[in-house]
Amino acid sequence: MKILLVYPEFPDTFWSFKHALRFVRKKAGAPPLGLLTVAAMLPSEWEKRLVDLNVTGLTHEDLTWADYVFISAMAIQQDSVRTVIAACKEAGVKIVAGGPLFTMEYEQYPDVDHLVLNEAELTLPLFLADLADGRAQPIYATSEYPDISQTPAPLWELVDLKHYDSVSIQFSRGCPYNCEFCNVTALLGHRPRLKTAAQIIAELDSLYALGWRKGVFFVDDNFIGNKRQLKSTVLPALIEWRKGKVGMPFNTEASINLSDDPDLMQLMTEAGFTTVFVGIETPNEDSLIECSKTQNKGRDLVESVKRLQRAGLQVQGGFIVGFDSDTPSIFQQQIDFIQKSGVVTAMVGLLQAPTGTRLYERLQQEGRIANDFSGDNVNGSTNIIPKMNLDTLREGYHEILAHVYAPQFYYERVITFLREYKRPQVKSPIDLQSLLAFWRSIYQLGIRGVERVHYWKLFLWTLFRRPRLFPLAITLAIYGFHFRRVAELHVG
Repeated sequence: MKILLVYPEFPDTFWSFKHALRFVRKKAGAPPLGLLTVAAMLPSEWEKRLVDLNVTGLTHEDLTWADYVFISAMAIQQDSVRTVIAACKEAGVKIVAGGPLFTMEYEQYPDVDHLVLNEAELTLPLFLADLADGRAQPIYATSEYPDISQTPAPLWELVDLKHYDSVSIQFSRGCPYNCEFCNVTALLGHRPRLKTAAQIIAELDSLYALGWRKGVFFVDDNFIGNKRQLKSTVLPALIEWRKGKVGMPFNTEASINLSDDPDLMQLMTEAGFTTVFVGIETPNEDSLIECSKTQNKGRDLVESVKRLQRAGLQVQGGFIVGFDSDTPSIFQQQIDFIQKSGVVTAMVGLLQAPTGTRLYERLQQEGRIANDFSGDNVNGSTNIIPKMNLDTLREGYHEILAHVYAPQFYYERVITFLREYKRPQVKSPIDLQSLLAFWRSIYQLGIRGVERVHYWKLFLWTLFRRPRLFPLAITLAIYGFHFRRVAELHVG
Protein backbone atom coordinates (compact mmCIF):
# COMPACT_ATOMS: atom_id res chain seq x y z
CA MET A 1 0.00 0.00 0.00
CA LYS A 2 1.25 3.48 -0.92
CA ILE A 3 0.18 6.30 1.39
CA LEU A 4 0.63 9.99 0.64
CA LEU A 5 0.25 12.16 3.72
CA VAL A 6 -0.67 15.73 2.77
CA TYR A 7 -0.53 18.72 5.12
CA PRO A 8 -2.52 21.71 3.79
CA GLU A 9 -1.13 25.22 3.57
CA PHE A 10 -1.57 27.89 6.24
CA PRO A 11 -2.66 31.37 5.19
CA ASP A 12 -0.51 34.36 6.06
CA THR A 13 -1.27 35.04 9.73
CA PHE A 14 0.61 36.11 12.86
CA TRP A 15 1.30 32.45 13.69
CA SER A 16 2.67 31.58 10.24
CA PHE A 17 5.82 33.69 10.89
CA LYS A 18 6.14 33.64 7.11
CA HIS A 19 7.95 36.98 6.79
CA ALA A 20 10.28 36.23 9.72
CA LEU A 21 11.22 32.80 8.35
CA ARG A 22 12.70 34.43 5.26
CA PHE A 23 15.47 35.91 7.41
CA VAL A 24 16.66 32.40 8.33
CA ARG A 25 15.82 30.91 4.93
CA LYS A 26 13.28 28.46 6.33
CA LYS A 27 10.09 27.48 4.51
CA ALA A 28 7.78 26.66 7.44
CA GLY A 29 7.54 26.89 11.20
CA ALA A 30 7.30 23.20 12.10
CA PRO A 31 6.57 19.86 10.42
CA PRO A 32 3.07 18.36 10.92
CA LEU A 33 3.26 16.43 14.18
CA GLY A 34 -0.19 14.86 13.79
CA LEU A 35 0.45 13.36 10.36
CA LEU A 36 3.92 12.14 11.34
CA THR A 37 2.39 10.40 14.36
CA VAL A 38 -0.37 8.88 12.23
CA ALA A 39 2.31 7.64 9.84
CA ALA A 40 3.91 5.78 12.74
CA MET A 41 0.58 4.02 13.40
CA LEU A 42 0.32 2.65 9.85
CA PRO A 43 1.69 -0.78 8.96
CA SER A 44 5.47 -0.61 8.76
CA GLU A 45 5.55 -2.42 5.43
CA TRP A 46 3.45 0.30 3.72
CA GLU A 47 5.25 2.92 1.65
CA LYS A 48 4.76 6.43 3.02
CA ARG A 49 5.52 9.89 1.71
CA LEU A 50 4.74 13.30 3.19
CA VAL A 51 3.91 16.44 1.23
CA ASP A 52 3.80 19.55 3.41
CA LEU A 53 2.23 22.26 1.25
CA ASN A 54 3.87 24.89 3.43
CA VAL A 55 7.20 23.63 2.08
CA THR A 56 6.51 22.25 -1.38
CA GLY A 57 3.77 21.78 -3.95
CA LEU A 58 1.48 18.81 -4.59
CA THR A 59 2.10 17.32 -8.03
CA HIS A 60 0.05 15.06 -10.27
CA GLU A 61 2.86 12.52 -9.97
CA ASP A 62 2.43 12.52 -6.18
CA LEU A 63 -1.26 11.74 -6.53
CA THR A 64 -0.93 9.06 -9.19
CA TRP A 65 1.72 7.29 -7.03
CA ALA A 66 -0.63 7.02 -4.04
CA ASP A 67 -3.27 4.42 -3.26
CA TYR A 68 -4.66 6.70 -0.53
CA VAL A 69 -4.15 10.32 0.45
CA PHE A 70 -4.29 11.05 4.18
CA ILE A 71 -5.15 14.67 5.13
CA SER A 72 -5.10 16.25 8.59
CA ALA A 73 -5.93 19.89 9.18
CA MET A 74 -7.11 22.66 11.46
CA ALA A 75 -9.91 25.07 10.66
CA ILE A 76 -7.58 27.81 9.47
CA GLN A 77 -6.32 25.48 6.70
CA GLN A 78 -9.76 24.84 5.21
CA ASP A 79 -9.22 26.76 1.95
CA SER A 80 -6.15 24.69 1.16
CA VAL A 81 -8.01 21.54 2.25
CA ARG A 82 -10.69 22.11 -0.39
CA THR A 83 -8.03 22.57 -3.07
CA VAL A 84 -6.33 19.32 -2.05
CA ILE A 85 -9.63 17.40 -2.03
CA ALA A 86 -10.47 18.69 -5.51
CA ALA A 87 -7.05 17.61 -6.81
CA CYS A 88 -7.48 14.14 -5.29
CA LYS A 89 -10.91 13.70 -6.85
CA GLU A 90 -9.61 14.77 -10.24
CA ALA A 91 -6.74 12.27 -9.95
CA GLY A 92 -9.11 9.52 -8.82
CA VAL A 93 -7.28 8.78 -5.56
CA LYS A 94 -9.20 8.00 -2.39
CA ILE A 95 -9.05 10.36 0.58
CA VAL A 96 -8.77 9.57 4.29
CA ALA A 97 -9.20 12.65 6.49
CA GLY A 98 -8.96 13.45 10.19
CA GLY A 99 -7.80 16.06 12.66
CA PRO A 100 -9.63 18.96 14.34
CA LEU A 101 -11.18 20.46 11.20
CA PHE A 102 -12.84 17.23 10.08
CA THR A 103 -13.74 16.10 13.59
CA MET A 104 -15.73 19.28 14.25
CA GLU A 105 -17.16 19.89 10.75
CA TYR A 106 -17.08 16.61 8.83
CA GLU A 107 -20.48 17.24 7.22
CA GLN A 108 -18.92 19.96 5.09
CA TYR A 109 -16.62 17.51 3.30
CA PRO A 110 -18.83 14.99 1.45
CA ASP A 111 -16.10 14.22 -1.10
CA VAL A 112 -13.86 12.61 1.53
CA ASP A 113 -14.03 8.81 1.18
CA HIS A 114 -13.18 7.92 4.79
CA LEU A 115 -13.38 10.21 7.80
CA VAL A 116 -11.24 8.98 10.70
CA LEU A 117 -12.30 11.37 13.44
CA ASN A 118 -11.39 12.16 17.05
CA GLU A 119 -8.05 10.76 18.22
CA ALA A 120 -6.36 8.38 15.81
CA GLU A 121 -5.11 6.01 18.51
CA LEU A 122 -8.71 4.73 18.80
CA THR A 123 -10.30 5.26 15.39
CA LEU A 124 -7.42 4.55 12.99
CA PRO A 125 -7.04 0.86 14.01
CA LEU A 126 -10.76 0.33 13.32
CA PHE A 127 -10.39 1.82 9.86
CA LEU A 128 -7.26 -0.20 9.10
CA ALA A 129 -8.93 -3.45 10.18
CA ASP A 130 -11.97 -2.80 7.99
CA LEU A 131 -9.74 -1.73 5.09
CA ALA A 132 -7.86 -5.03 5.32
CA ASP A 133 -11.20 -6.87 5.19
CA GLY A 134 -12.39 -4.83 2.20
CA ARG A 135 -15.26 -3.16 4.08
CA ALA A 136 -13.94 0.27 5.10
CA GLN A 137 -16.74 2.56 6.30
CA PRO A 138 -17.29 6.27 5.52
CA ILE A 139 -16.99 7.48 9.14
CA TYR A 140 -15.10 6.35 12.22
CA ALA A 141 -15.69 8.25 15.45
CA THR A 142 -15.52 7.72 19.20
CA SER A 143 -16.46 9.48 22.42
CA GLU A 144 -13.60 7.80 24.30
CA TYR A 145 -10.14 9.22 24.98
CA PRO A 146 -7.02 7.10 24.38
CA ASP A 147 -4.13 6.40 26.70
CA ILE A 148 -1.37 8.38 24.98
CA SER A 149 1.34 6.58 26.91
CA GLN A 150 0.91 4.02 24.09
CA THR A 151 1.25 6.58 21.28
CA PRO A 152 4.25 5.93 19.00
CA ALA A 153 6.94 8.50 18.29
CA PRO A 154 6.55 10.54 15.07
CA LEU A 155 8.26 9.32 11.90
CA TRP A 156 10.73 12.19 11.57
CA GLU A 157 12.43 10.43 8.67
CA LEU A 158 9.53 11.46 6.40
CA VAL A 159 10.55 15.13 6.56
CA ASP A 160 13.62 17.14 5.67
CA LEU A 161 14.13 19.07 8.90
CA LYS A 162 16.35 21.67 7.23
CA HIS A 163 13.22 23.40 5.89
CA TYR A 164 11.82 24.09 9.39
CA ASP A 165 12.65 26.53 12.16
CA SER A 166 11.23 24.41 14.99
CA VAL A 167 9.71 21.01 15.69
CA SER A 168 6.75 19.98 17.85
CA ILE A 169 6.30 17.20 20.35
CA GLN A 170 3.47 16.50 22.78
CA PHE A 171 3.45 15.54 26.45
CA SER A 172 -0.25 15.81 27.30
CA ARG A 173 -3.73 16.22 25.82
CA GLY A 174 -6.71 17.89 27.44
CA CYS A 175 -7.17 20.86 29.76
CA PRO A 176 -8.73 21.05 33.25
CA TYR A 177 -10.37 24.41 32.53
CA ASN A 178 -13.61 25.14 30.70
CA CYS A 179 -13.26 28.48 28.85
CA GLU A 180 -16.47 29.10 26.96
CA PHE A 181 -14.86 29.93 23.60
CA CYS A 182 -12.25 27.12 23.54
CA ASN A 183 -12.79 23.85 21.66
CA VAL A 184 -9.90 21.99 23.30
CA THR A 185 -12.10 20.29 25.88
CA ALA A 186 -14.72 19.48 23.24
CA LEU A 187 -12.03 17.69 21.26
CA LEU A 188 -9.76 16.30 23.96
CA GLY A 189 -11.59 16.41 27.29
CA HIS A 190 -10.94 17.98 30.69
CA ARG A 191 -8.64 15.38 32.24
CA PRO A 192 -5.06 15.80 31.02
CA ARG A 193 -3.73 12.52 29.65
CA LEU A 194 0.04 12.14 29.73
CA LYS A 195 2.92 10.49 27.98
CA THR A 196 5.62 9.03 30.17
CA ALA A 197 8.92 10.76 30.83
CA ALA A 198 10.61 7.89 28.97
CA GLN A 199 8.54 8.61 25.85
CA ILE A 200 9.46 12.29 25.88
CA ILE A 201 13.16 11.58 26.40
CA ALA A 202 13.12 9.03 23.57
CA GLU A 203 11.56 11.56 21.19
CA LEU A 204 14.11 14.22 22.17
CA ASP A 205 16.96 11.72 21.81
CA SER A 206 15.86 10.88 18.27
CA LEU A 207 15.76 14.56 17.33
CA TYR A 208 19.14 15.26 18.91
CA ALA A 209 20.63 12.28 17.07
CA LEU A 210 19.36 13.78 13.80
CA GLY A 211 21.37 16.91 14.58
CA TRP A 212 18.43 19.06 15.64
CA ARG A 213 19.49 21.96 17.90
CA LYS A 214 16.78 24.55 17.31
CA GLY A 215 13.54 25.09 19.21
CA VAL A 216 11.11 22.40 20.36
CA PHE A 217 7.48 23.33 20.92
CA PHE A 218 5.52 21.22 23.40
CA VAL A 219 2.10 21.56 21.78
CA ASP A 220 0.14 20.70 24.93
CA ASP A 221 -3.02 22.74 25.34
CA ASN A 222 -1.98 23.38 28.94
CA PHE A 223 1.45 22.01 29.80
CA ILE A 224 0.84 22.45 33.54
CA GLY A 225 -2.52 20.67 33.54
CA ASN A 226 -1.01 17.98 35.81
CA LYS A 227 1.52 19.76 38.01
CA ARG A 228 2.21 16.75 40.18
CA GLN A 229 3.49 14.62 37.31
CA LEU A 230 5.46 17.52 35.89
CA LYS A 231 7.28 18.19 39.15
CA SER A 232 7.84 14.59 40.16
CA THR A 233 8.88 12.91 36.91
CA VAL A 234 8.87 14.83 33.64
CA LEU A 235 10.77 18.01 34.49
CA PRO A 236 13.44 16.21 36.56
CA ALA A 237 13.93 13.84 33.62
CA LEU A 238 14.28 16.79 31.22
CA ILE A 239 16.77 18.49 33.55
CA GLU A 240 18.88 15.34 33.64
CA TRP A 241 18.59 14.88 29.86
CA ARG A 242 19.78 18.41 29.17
CA LYS A 243 23.12 17.98 30.98
CA GLY A 244 25.99 18.29 28.54
CA LYS A 245 23.72 19.23 25.61
CA VAL A 246 23.49 22.49 23.70
CA GLY A 247 20.55 24.12 21.97
CA MET A 248 16.97 22.85 21.74
CA PRO A 249 15.22 25.52 23.83
CA PHE A 250 11.66 24.55 24.71
CA ASN A 251 8.46 26.55 24.53
CA THR A 252 4.89 25.57 25.34
CA GLU A 253 1.40 26.74 26.32
CA ALA A 254 0.34 27.19 29.94
CA SER A 255 -2.31 28.90 32.02
CA ILE A 256 -1.49 32.11 33.89
CA ASN A 257 -1.52 30.37 37.28
CA LEU A 258 1.95 29.07 36.42
CA SER A 259 3.07 32.46 37.74
CA ASP A 260 1.80 31.46 41.22
CA ASP A 261 4.25 28.56 41.50
CA PRO A 262 7.91 29.64 41.83
CA ASP A 263 9.12 26.04 42.17
CA LEU A 264 7.43 24.98 38.95
CA MET A 265 8.78 28.00 37.06
CA GLN A 266 12.28 27.20 38.34
CA LEU A 267 12.01 23.56 37.25
CA MET A 268 10.77 24.57 33.81
CA THR A 269 13.61 27.01 33.18
CA GLU A 270 16.17 24.46 34.42
CA ALA A 271 14.64 21.96 31.99
CA GLY A 272 15.18 24.39 29.13
CA PHE A 273 11.87 26.20 28.76
CA THR A 274 12.32 29.79 27.63
CA THR A 275 8.86 30.79 26.37
CA VAL A 276 5.21 30.17 27.25
CA PHE A 277 2.09 31.12 25.36
CA VAL A 278 -0.59 32.27 27.80
CA GLY A 279 -4.25 32.92 27.03
CA ILE A 280 -4.56 36.29 28.76
CA GLU A 281 -7.63 37.20 26.65
CA THR A 282 -8.66 40.49 28.27
CA PRO A 283 -8.00 42.88 31.16
CA ASN A 284 -11.80 43.29 31.48
CA GLU A 285 -12.82 41.33 34.59
CA ASP A 286 -16.48 41.19 33.48
CA SER A 287 -15.45 39.54 30.21
CA LEU A 288 -13.29 37.00 32.06
CA ILE A 289 -16.30 36.09 34.21
CA GLU A 290 -18.51 35.91 31.13
CA CYS A 291 -16.27 33.39 29.34
CA SER A 292 -15.48 31.33 32.48
CA LYS A 293 -11.78 32.16 32.37
CA THR A 294 -11.59 31.35 36.08
CA GLN A 295 -7.80 31.04 36.23
CA ASN A 296 -7.41 34.67 35.08
CA LYS A 297 -9.97 36.27 37.39
CA GLY A 298 -9.20 38.27 40.52
CA ARG A 299 -5.50 38.73 39.86
CA ASP A 300 -3.09 41.45 38.76
CA LEU A 301 -2.50 40.12 35.26
CA VAL A 302 0.36 42.52 34.53
CA GLU A 303 2.22 41.40 37.64
CA SER A 304 1.52 37.75 36.78
CA VAL A 305 3.14 38.27 33.37
CA LYS A 306 6.14 40.01 34.89
CA ARG A 307 6.66 37.19 37.41
CA LEU A 308 6.93 34.77 34.50
CA GLN A 309 9.35 37.06 32.68
CA ARG A 310 11.52 37.53 35.77
CA ALA A 311 11.64 33.76 36.17
CA GLY A 312 13.10 33.41 32.66
CA LEU A 313 9.92 32.71 30.66
CA GLN A 314 9.04 34.99 27.79
CA VAL A 315 5.26 35.38 27.64
CA GLN A 316 3.52 35.22 24.29
CA GLY A 317 -0.04 36.37 24.87
CA GLY A 318 -3.39 35.60 23.31
CA PHE A 319 -5.93 38.44 23.46
CA ILE A 320 -9.58 38.64 22.40
CA VAL A 321 -11.99 41.53 21.81
CA GLY A 322 -15.70 41.20 21.15
CA PHE A 323 -17.03 39.68 24.37
CA ASP A 324 -20.59 40.65 25.29
CA SER A 325 -19.21 42.57 28.29
CA ASP A 326 -16.79 44.61 26.16
CA THR A 327 -17.49 48.28 25.55
CA PRO A 328 -15.58 50.57 23.13
CA SER A 329 -13.16 51.35 25.97
CA ILE A 330 -11.74 47.81 25.68
CA PHE A 331 -9.56 48.72 22.72
CA GLN A 332 -7.46 51.24 24.65
CA GLN A 333 -7.48 48.93 27.68
CA GLN A 334 -5.95 46.16 25.57
CA ILE A 335 -3.33 48.51 24.13
CA ASP A 336 -2.39 49.79 27.59
CA PHE A 337 -2.15 46.27 29.01
CA ILE A 338 0.00 44.94 26.17
CA GLN A 339 2.41 47.87 26.38
CA LYS A 340 2.68 47.89 30.17
CA SER A 341 3.15 44.12 30.49
CA GLY A 342 5.84 43.89 27.83
CA VAL A 343 4.11 41.05 26.00
CA VAL A 344 6.04 41.43 22.74
CA THR A 345 4.25 38.68 20.82
CA ALA A 346 0.66 39.82 21.37
CA MET A 347 -1.78 37.80 19.26
CA VAL A 348 -5.00 39.81 19.20
CA GLY A 349 -8.14 38.51 17.52
CA LEU A 350 -11.89 38.95 17.35
CA LEU A 351 -14.00 36.57 19.38
CA GLN A 352 -15.13 33.57 17.35
CA ALA A 353 -17.25 30.57 18.29
CA PRO A 354 -15.75 27.26 17.15
CA THR A 355 -18.21 24.45 16.53
CA GLY A 356 -18.73 22.29 19.61
CA THR A 357 -17.88 24.97 22.18
CA ARG A 358 -20.23 26.19 24.90
CA LEU A 359 -20.03 29.63 23.28
CA TYR A 360 -21.26 28.24 19.96
CA GLU A 361 -24.15 26.45 21.64
CA ARG A 362 -25.16 29.58 23.61
CA LEU A 363 -25.01 31.92 20.65
CA GLN A 364 -26.78 29.44 18.40
CA GLN A 365 -29.67 29.38 20.88
CA GLU A 366 -29.66 33.18 20.84
CA GLY A 367 -29.66 33.27 17.02
CA ARG A 368 -26.24 34.93 16.95
CA ILE A 369 -24.20 32.54 14.79
CA ALA A 370 -23.74 34.45 11.54
CA ASN A 371 -21.62 32.14 9.36
CA ASP A 372 -19.06 29.34 9.36
CA PHE A 373 -16.04 29.34 11.66
CA SER A 374 -12.95 30.38 9.68
CA GLY A 375 -10.31 29.74 12.33
CA ASP A 376 -8.60 32.96 11.22
CA ASN A 377 -9.08 35.63 13.85
CA VAL A 378 -6.43 37.95 12.38
CA ASN A 379 -8.34 39.20 9.34
CA GLY A 380 -11.13 40.87 11.32
CA SER A 381 -13.64 38.12 10.58
CA THR A 382 -15.97 36.51 13.11
CA ASN A 383 -18.77 33.98 12.87
CA ILE A 384 -20.82 35.60 15.63
CA ILE A 385 -23.12 38.60 15.88
CA PRO A 386 -21.49 40.64 18.68
CA LYS A 387 -23.39 42.86 21.07
CA MET A 388 -21.11 45.72 20.15
CA ASN A 389 -21.74 47.22 16.72
CA LEU A 390 -19.71 45.08 14.30
CA ASP A 391 -18.20 48.07 12.46
CA THR A 392 -17.16 49.60 15.81
CA LEU A 393 -15.65 46.28 16.84
CA ARG A 394 -13.64 45.89 13.65
CA GLU A 395 -12.49 49.49 13.70
CA GLY A 396 -11.33 49.15 17.30
CA TYR A 397 -9.61 45.85 16.53
CA HIS A 398 -7.72 47.42 13.65
CA GLU A 399 -6.76 50.28 15.96
CA ILE A 400 -5.18 47.79 18.37
CA LEU A 401 -3.17 46.12 15.61
CA ALA A 402 -2.06 49.44 14.12
CA HIS A 403 -0.85 50.59 17.53
CA VAL A 404 0.84 47.57 19.10
CA TYR A 405 2.75 46.70 15.91
CA ALA A 406 3.71 50.25 14.97
CA PRO A 407 7.53 50.40 15.18
CA GLN A 408 7.67 52.95 18.00
CA PHE A 409 5.38 51.02 20.34
CA TYR A 410 6.60 47.57 19.34
CA TYR A 411 10.25 48.38 20.02
CA GLU A 412 9.33 50.14 23.28
CA ARG A 413 7.62 46.91 24.32
CA VAL A 414 10.67 44.84 23.47
CA ILE A 415 12.79 46.98 25.79
CA THR A 416 10.11 46.79 28.52
CA PHE A 417 10.31 43.01 28.24
CA LEU A 418 14.11 42.81 28.15
CA ARG A 419 14.35 44.88 31.34
CA GLU A 420 12.46 42.12 33.19
CA TYR A 421 13.59 38.95 31.45
CA LYS A 422 15.99 36.62 33.19
CA ARG A 423 18.54 35.19 30.76
CA PRO A 424 17.66 31.59 29.72
CA GLN A 425 19.85 28.75 30.93
CA VAL A 426 19.88 27.04 27.52
CA LYS A 427 23.18 27.34 25.67
CA SER A 428 22.36 27.74 21.99
CA PRO A 429 25.07 27.56 19.33
CA ILE A 430 25.31 30.40 16.81
CA ASP A 431 25.05 28.83 13.38
CA LEU A 432 25.64 30.31 9.93
CA GLN A 433 21.94 30.96 9.29
CA SER A 434 21.67 32.91 12.55
CA LEU A 435 24.62 35.08 11.56
CA LEU A 436 23.17 35.65 8.09
CA ALA A 437 19.79 36.51 9.64
CA PHE A 438 21.55 39.09 11.81
CA TRP A 439 23.13 40.77 8.78
CA ARG A 440 19.84 40.61 6.88
CA SER A 441 18.15 42.33 9.82
CA ILE A 442 20.69 45.14 9.66
CA TYR A 443 20.01 45.63 5.96
CA GLN A 444 16.23 45.08 5.98
CA LEU A 445 15.37 46.74 9.29
CA GLY A 446 18.33 48.98 10.12
CA ILE A 447 18.95 50.45 6.67
CA ARG A 448 15.88 50.01 4.48
CA GLY A 449 13.12 49.71 7.08
CA VAL A 450 10.74 52.38 8.33
CA GLU A 451 11.70 51.16 11.81
CA ARG A 452 15.42 51.85 11.39
CA VAL A 453 15.63 54.50 14.15
CA HIS A 454 13.91 52.15 16.62
CA TYR A 455 15.99 49.18 15.43
CA TRP A 456 19.27 50.96 16.18
CA LYS A 457 17.98 52.22 19.52
CA LEU A 458 17.16 48.62 20.50
CA PHE A 459 20.47 47.42 19.02
CA LEU A 460 22.56 49.80 21.12
CA TRP A 461 20.39 49.60 24.26
CA THR A 462 20.67 45.79 24.35
CA LEU A 463 24.35 45.76 23.47
CA PHE A 464 25.19 47.99 26.44
CA ARG A 465 22.44 47.09 28.96
CA ARG A 466 21.63 43.39 28.34
CA PRO A 467 24.35 42.10 25.99
CA ARG A 468 23.62 38.43 26.70
CA LEU A 469 20.10 38.98 25.40
CA PHE A 470 21.32 40.56 22.15
CA PRO A 471 20.43 37.56 19.91
CA LEU A 472 16.92 37.52 21.40
CA ALA A 473 16.53 41.26 20.79
CA ILE A 474 17.39 40.82 17.11
CA THR A 475 15.02 37.85 16.86
CA LEU A 476 12.18 39.95 18.30
CA ALA A 477 12.99 42.77 15.88
CA ILE A 478 12.62 40.27 13.02
CA TYR A 479 9.33 39.03 14.50
CA GLY A 480 8.12 42.62 14.56
CA PHE A 481 8.76 42.89 10.83
CA HIS A 482 6.53 39.86 10.29
CA PHE A 483 3.77 41.11 12.60
CA ARG A 484 3.70 44.51 10.87
CA ARG A 485 3.46 42.89 7.46
CA VAL A 486 0.50 40.79 8.55
CA ALA A 487 -1.17 43.74 10.32
CA GLU A 488 -0.73 45.93 7.25
CA LEU A 489 -2.28 43.22 5.11
CA HIS A 490 -5.45 43.29 7.22
CA VAL A 491 -5.53 46.87 8.48
CA GLY A 492 -4.21 48.59 5.36
